[in-house]
Amino acid sequence: MRFILIFILLFSCFICEANYQPKDGDIIFQSSQSSQSKAVEQATNSPYSHMGIIFIKNGKPYVFEAGSKVAYTPLTSFIERGKNRYYVIKRLKDHNLSVKETNKLKLVAKTFENKPYDIWFGWNDNYIYCSELVWKIYNRALKLEIGQLQNIKDFNLSSALVKQKLKARYGDKIPFQETVISPVAMFNSPLLITVDKNWSH
Repeated sequence: MRFILIFILLFSCFICEANYQPKDGDIIFQSSQSSQSKAVEQATNSPYSHMGIIFIKNGKPYVFEAGSKVAYTPLTSFIERGKNRYYVIKRLKDHNLSVKETNKLKLVAKTFENKPYDIWFGWNDNYIYCSELVWKIYNRALKLEIGQLQNIKDFNLSSALVKQKLKARYGDKIPFQETVISPVAMFNSPLLITVDKNWSH
């Protein structure tokens, strides 16, 4: 009986992935393998440490993400880079983006292209981190707030790795009141629904 249940779950997951068709504006979450991402996971009590927004270019899906700089990465490459290829893809719930709305997202996205990654997690546009990028694209293009904004002080800052990263970034002047948006805050937004996932991690 247990074997049958496992088979059904695996088959259901396969069907879900096989039927998924990437759309402009889809949001992908993953567990990154960088040391900073491990600190993010510990600080936010979540496996979601990196994310990006999917756009279709020349008929192929790309992830617009904030890596070393803000750029497009083929969806397959983005997934391969994640921990055990683990990912979850979400999109707006009960709302199909119009061509006009999609174009607005792309126009706003273009304003961030090639900007350097923000290791300080500041809220200005000079440097950009992954969840900040996606949040601002949706907010400025469609006036949506996907995920609740927080301050650095709201996170779990107790682990040794998190303390180490904070010390390296800020020294003794940690900006506890800095506005931030985390991947898990966006992941948990009631505005989104899951359309594809790979739990093999």
